[in-house]
Amino acid sequence: MNRTKRPMAGNLTTAIALLLLPLPFFAAGAPRLIEITATKDAKFKVAGQKDPVTTVKPGEVLRLKITAQKGPEFEKDGAVHSFTIKELKDQGWDLRLKEGVSEFVLVAPVKPGEYLIECTVKCDPKHHDDMKAKLIVQGSSPATN
Repeated sequence: MNRTKRPMAGNLTTAIALLLLPLPFFAAGAPRLIEITATKDAKFKVAGQKDPVTTVKPGEVLRLKITAQKGPEFEKDGAVHSFTIKELKDQGWDLRLKEGVSEFVLVAPVKPGEYLIECTVKCDPKHHDDMKAKLIVQGSSPATN
């Protein structure tokens, strides 16, 4: 039997969203790489940062390379963590993470401010509620430049 691999719906949605972006988003070159670990003890760690905080520019294209470690609990679909900004779920900021390394290309919000990143998968009965990070969008939005 010959089987074809089909892209996951989230990756397809991201690909379509990137095709719809205006050319200036790509004028600066490749997306900025941000490496993150979702640990087995229910913490987010950002490479090169003491705290799980990432600062970006409005509308900046980001390539997230996320390593997810399996904790004591996980979802039936195999997700061991998620990387979610609840108010930006409709913009692709709702990533379900399976054990291992995954890469995602996302666009930072255009509205400056602080955004709470949470794990919405019950990954650890004792520490799950503490699994948070922060995305800080600094500067003026591209429309006002």
